[in-house]
Amino acid sequence: MQINTEIKNSHIFKSNLIAHVFRLLPDMDLYQELFNYIKTNKIKAACIISCVGSLKEINIRLASGQTYLSKKENFEIVSLVGCISEERNHIHICLSDNNGNAYGGHLMQNNNFIYTTAEIVLGEFPNLVFHQEKCEKSTWPELVIEHNNENI
Repeated sequence: MQINTEIKNSHIFKSNLIAHVFRLLPDMDLYQELFNYIKTNKIKAACIISCVGSLKEINIRLASGQTYLSKKENFEIVSLVGCISEERNHIHICLSDNNGNAYGGHLMQNNNFIYTTAEIVLGEFPNLVFHQEKCEKSTWPELVIEHNNENI
């Protein structure tokens, strides 16, 4: 099996992991509270490990990058994933409605309000820093990983 040379020659970063576990309450904005937690705790690199909960209002950007879905009804959070830091948040969400229909996309910065709860587990990488730079191939601001010299 041949390995793609771009992947084979890229930098691979390893880190210990610190788990952060917390719960968001009804009427809190999911994105805003995640970002506030990251900033308050000065987290330079993290991922979302798990999120169980529900939303009563959603605001997501769909796969085209130009279409948005905003709805006010009850949704179960089926999945929440992302790479997040003080500088950047790239979060995707998948939700299901009362009929089991699924909706997914990029979690936007406002109007994603908790219905009952959001039980969140974040994994912090203390010796890494996440930045973003525009990628020539994708044309979007994409993840750049560096060592956190403060914690090496």
